[in-house]
Amino acid sequence: QDYYGKELQKSEDLKTNACITSGRPVSKLVRDALERVHEEVVARYYGCGLVIPECLSSCRILDLGSGSGRDCYLLSQLVGEQGHVTGIDMTEGQVEVAKKHIAYHTDKFGYRKPNVEFFHGYMEKLGDAGLADESYDIVISNCVINLAPDKRAVLQEAFRVLKPGGEMYFSDVYASQRLSETIRKHRLLWGECLAGALCWRDLYSIAEEVGFSPPCLVTASPITIGNKELEGIVGDCRFVSATYRLFKVPGDSRPGPGQVTYNGGIVGHERELVFDANFTFKEGELVDVDAEMAAILQSSRFAEKFLIRAGGANAAAPQGCC
Repeated sequence: QDYYGKELQKSEDLKTNACITSGRPVSKLVRDALERVHEEVVARYYGCGLVIPECLSSCRILDLGSGSGRDCYLLSQLVGEQGHVTGIDMTEGQVEVAKKHIAYHTDKFGYRKPNVEFFHGYMEKLGDAGLADESYDIVISNCVINLAPDKRAVLQEAFRVLKPGGEMYFSDVYASQRLSETIRKHRLLWGECLAGALCWRDLYSIAEEVGFSPPCLVTASPITIGNKELEGIVGDCRFVSATYRLFKVPGDSRPGPGQVTYNGGIVGHERELVFDANFTFKEGELVDVDAEMAAILQSSRFAEKFLIRAGGANAAAPQGCC
C-alpha cells in the first residue's frame, strides 16, 4: 500500500521493467479508447501492457487490483453502456483517483449513467466487498496477483464469482524456480512484482485444484531487471511477464476433440482470432482442437462465434504450456 500509494507517483518511478512489459500489439480500437481515459488515471497506473480479452460487448467484468482505474475505463468503452466493470484494489489512494473520475468518463463516453464502480478491498476476500457467486463473465488482473501472499485464495475467489463458462484473463510475473526466503522478504523486489512471483509450474497445479481448465498461455516476455544490486540478489532465477487465460468450464461440458470454424464478427478480430500461443482461428477455416479447447469454446461467450463439430482428424492438438 505504501509503495503504490505513496512512493510511486508515476510509472517512471518503477525500478525495474517487470511492470511495464508490453504484451500483444494494440488495435486501433483500443488505442482510441485509451486516448479517452483521463491523464491522471493513466499517469498513476503500473500494470504490464494491456489486458484486453476479446468479445466483450455487454459483458460484466471484474478487475482485480484495478489501481487508478485505467483498464476499467478502457473496458468500460469496450463492453458498452449495457455492460459493467467493477474494480477492486487494496490501496485507498489509488481507489480515490479512480472514483474521482467516474463522472468525467461517463460524460466523455456519452453514457446516461456510469457503468463502472470501484471498491477498496482485497482480491483474496471479494465477499467482503459484496461480490456474489457467479456474477461476472470475465475476471481480469494486470500484474497484481504476485503482490498477494495467498495466490490460491485469489484464484479461488475469481472462480467463485465467475459465471459457468466465464474466463479469468490476466497478466502476471512468473519465476523459473521457487524463490528463496531472502528474495521473498526483500521489500523493493516485492513492490517491483518480483519477490512475490509464482513459480510458473505452480500456476498449473493451483488452477487445477481450484477447478479451472488448464491455463492457456497467450503471450510471454522475458524480464530484464536492469539493476545490478537487484540482479545480484535474485541470482540465477529468471523472470517472465506472461498473460494466461483460464476458463470455468462446467463439469458436464467435456465433448471430446472436435473441429471448429471461426465465424468471424468479433469486433477488432473480424478475420482472425489469436486465441493463445497454440491456437489461431481464421474466419471460415476448419481447425482441429483438443477436448479442452472444444469445451472452452462450447461453454464460453465464444460459443456463438464458432461452428463446433464433434470428432476431428487430429485429436492430439497442442495443449498445456507452449
